[in-house]
Amino acid sequence: MDTRQPTPDRIMHIANGYWATGILGAAAGHAIFTHLEAGAGTAAELAVRADISERGAQTLLDGLLGLGLVELHDGRYRNTAESSTYLVEGRPTSLSEFAKLKMTHMGSLADLSEVVRAGGPIRNATVEVADNPHWEKVVTAIAAQSTPVTAIVADLLGLADAGEISILDLGGGSGIFSAAWLGLNPAARSTQLDWGPINAIARRLVAERGVADRFTCVDGDFHHTEVATAAYDVVVYSHVAHQEGPDDNTALFAKVRAALKPGGTLVVCDYVVDDDRSGPSFALIFAGEMLLKSKHGGTWRRSDYRDWLVKAGFEDVTFHSTPSPTTVVLAR
Repeated sequence: MDTRQPTPDRIMHIANGYWATGILGAAAGHAIFTHLEAGAGTAAELAVRADISERGAQTLLDGLLGLGLVELHDGRYRNTAESSTYLVEGRPTSLSEFAKLKMTHMGSLADLSEVVRAGGPIRNATVEVADNPHWEKVVTAIAAQSTPVTAIVADLLGLADAGEISILDLGGGSGIFSAAWLGLNPAARSTQLDWGPINAIARRLVAERGVADRFTCVDGDFHHTEVATAAYDVVVYSHVAHQEGPDDNTALFAKVRAALKPGGTLVVCDYVVDDDRSGPSFALIFAGEMLLKSKHGGTWRRSDYRDWLVKAGFEDVTFHSTPSPTTVVLAR
């Protein structure tokens, strides 16, 4: 029997978790990881490059070391491999904008106790409002999260060598799936169905990638806007299911089934919970975000997705883990 007494260390870390959010957000805001990557290795050097106080630079370095995001060698700091990949500005997988964004969201968590009592948002359900400044920051900030997933799905489906295929992205947000896949396959074409203000963001990203000539946007609400029947080889439904309730997800999957060509594939990407609700931890915790911001959303189990997809007419449903918190679901 384990006779060791528990310590409060883990609870103290969780209770003060906003410190980590603040340190990471401030470091991203002052491009600390970018300056470290460029060779600045002391508080004094970072203070000059980032135009911040030396005391502030040292405080951020101490915090980042405590968080395991920088390393200290012979008196000089440097990025960990993780930070170099995901926090240096300008890299396709950089989450620096996301880190800055999340720091601005900390205040909303003060509502969570009352939201839990009410069973949903006590303010506007931000994920359900089309013309919301929230989207300009959120959509661009989260695009980098999907970059590795677009590559994984492309490999699973052999998209680079698939020839003249037609793609539909429902609620495509930043357009990152279209941008990545059109870049891999010069014969492919893609259509994104999303709200007008969000499609405007997607057009910019796709144009920056040089593939805008094969990208079309349809402005509308994907719940109600009609889509062509048997017209698409691949339909993407990425990080939308967690904003929707069971009935809407089932209806949308049926709509997708009708839109797919025979043999076509639906690609669902989301934070998926194990059937016994034992994990993964990120998906379980993320459910609180949906309680705060959506009327019916949540993080759904594998069995939920399978049931909805079978009801919608899909026969072959498979789940694929990724190195990120995202699970890929393929349905045919």
